[in-house]
Amino acid sequence: MISKATIDTVFETARVEEVIGDFVQLKRAGSNFKGLSPFSDERSPSFMVSPVKQIWKDFSSGKGGNSVAFLMEHEHFTYPEAIRYLAKKYNIEIEETVQTDEEKANTDVRESMYLVSEYAQKYFHDTLLNSDEGKAIGYSYFKERGFTNETIKKFSLGYSPETWDAFSQDALGKGYKLEFLESTGFTIVKEEKLIDRFRGRVMFPIQSMSGRILGFGGRILSNDKKAAKYLNSPESDIYHKSKVLYGIFHAKQAIAKQNNCFLVEGYTDVIQFNQVGIENVVASSGTALTPDQIRLINRLTKNITVLFDGDAAGLRASIRGIDLILEEGMNVKVCAFPDGEDPDSFARKTPYEELVLYLENNSKDFIQFKASLLMDEAKNDPVKKAGLIRDMVTSISKIPDRIQREIYIQECSRIMDISEQVLVSTLAQLIQKDAIETGKKIKQDQKSFEIIKNEISVEVEKIDILNQLERKIIEILLLYGFKTVEFEDVLMKTNEEGEIKDIIENKEYLVYQRVYLSLQEDEVELANPFFRAIYVNLIEYFHQNEQFGIEQYLMQLPPEFAQEVTDILMEDEKLTLHDWEGQNIFVKQKDQNISQYVSETILTLRWYLVDRLIEEIKGTISSEADSDNSEPLSMAMDYYKLINSFSNKLGRVMSRY
Repeated sequence: MISKATIDTVFETARVEEVIGDFVQLKRAGSNFKGLSPFSDERSPSFMVSPVKQIWKDFSSGKGGNSVAFLMEHEHFTYPEAIRYLAKKYNIEIEETVQTDEEKANTDVRESMYLVSEYAQKYFHDTLLNSDEGKAIGYSYFKERGFTNETIKKFSLGYSPETWDAFSQDALGKGYKLEFLESTGFTIVKEEKLIDRFRGRVMFPIQSMSGRILGFGGRILSNDKKAAKYLNSPESDIYHKSKVLYGIFHAKQAIAKQNNCFLVEGYTDVIQFNQVGIENVVASSGTALTPDQIRLINRLTKNITVLFDGDAAGLRASIRGIDLILEEGMNVKVCAFPDGEDPDSFARKTPYEELVLYLENNSKDFIQFKASLLMDEAKNDPVKKAGLIRDMVTSISKIPDRIQREIYIQECSRIMDISEQVLVSTLAQLIQKDAIETGKKIKQDQKSFEIIKNEISVEVEKIDILNQLERKIIEILLLYGFKTVEFEDVLMKTNEEGEIKDIIENKEYLVYQRVYLSLQEDEVELANPFFRAIYVNLIEYFHQNEQFGIEQYLMQLPPEFAQEVTDILMEDEKLTLHDWEGQNIFVKQKDQNISQYVSETILTLRWYLVDRLIEEIKGTISSEADSDNSEPLSMAMDYYKLINSFSNKLGRVMSRY
């Protein structure tokens, strides 16, 4: 178990913008950073990071928190995993306390699968470098591919022995459970016999964006025609083939820095490019490209350059993925290598400068690429040429941005020597066809919307004003609780003539003291139990500490409150997503007059509570002729006078919401 001292050091050292910056491309937005949500499919930023508050908020999904919360949400880490990751990132030595048997028994299943996978990576790598079989077969293969020792180490390449159960027996001997060897796919149990799935193969560990081992790809080196050339780990709780990209861990920083990602097909393509010096490259691991894989890249850059083998048949099969990339609103270029070459073989014999120059000179817009690829076989056949044009317009129809679509239509018209009018007409037909195909769904959505709209119209009058006001009280305490502010105190004094008059005096308070005293004076207790619990927690924290820091407060806050506190803290940051000031629209900030904001909020809360009392009193007034309603009427009039007093102080007429 990780000691509290280590956890405190991690929280004090970790910078939320640095941690999240490893996974999401962030851009400066005033004092904050913004970027695309890593939790939803979007094309405009709704993800905000506050370096000052050391928290983040994703307005599209509603998630938020500190750096640990981000790792738990994004990488699906457990709390200890997130702490260990941050400790490793910032070179913090982890101090352990003794775990109880119960704590050991409660170890997360996913964590056990990760541990087995990490052990497998070390075992295969050690076998490659230190066993006779590994050196003779696996190491020799990698050296033939031109991989250096540094490259082999960087990608943790390995070898699984030919023996039927060598890895399984070794893992069991080290205390790893058979159930996790099976669930991760390393071991197959057949008629009570253990069989290593990857026996006799060189091994390529597949890592998450944070570097955790998710699964493996294994290449067989024998000429066994019955065995698959490449074999991947089966789907599991930690490995989903369609959601991972080989090399993303090593490539993420280079992708963000270069603002471009090279997409290849195989493991060795990625490794060879890295060895040459081009690190912003990932592979789809030999599978058809998926939307999830594209979105993974989209978090780091909007630009993808797809690298294809020189084989024409393979090219036509591969370009299907281009439409998926376009649908995600990304910019795509395509680069093909000379016939007979693939990214691996071409990079192996091409120096860095020449390779970079080749990629720059041969990366084509997808329209140009499709035209050059298919034009030769279509130029003498009008039917084929028409099919090619339709294919190109189909790709253009996938682009969500209308301006981009128009530009590509113009480019297609120029390249294919056909009028824009015809292309625009075809594009309109394709878009209309898509609309018809999805029409039923749209109508269903519209019906659902009408139901929701009707419900909203009924509920709009039932907005919980009290809940909003209590939320503002919590917001004030979080943002300004420990700030010293000058408030107006109204004191009643008797003058020489014996008249009682209000005397206004200015006096400094800590904001939390002012809020606390005001609510105590009126004996107000927050109605929302959730806000009431946070309020009590905050006031206790203020009383017990000489200073207030968001980071320190969030560290001690019970997890059930942390999400709500983060939402409140980041509410104002949502304004910076829209860049209002860039449009000469200046939003008034609450901290420009904290005293007024606090006073108005408390007065409005008091008005609302008094107004509610008046409504309750009205309910007790009898309509019977002989009823005595003098007492409730008198009470109601006194409360109305109080509301008038609130109106005068606020400088506006108080009316019911």
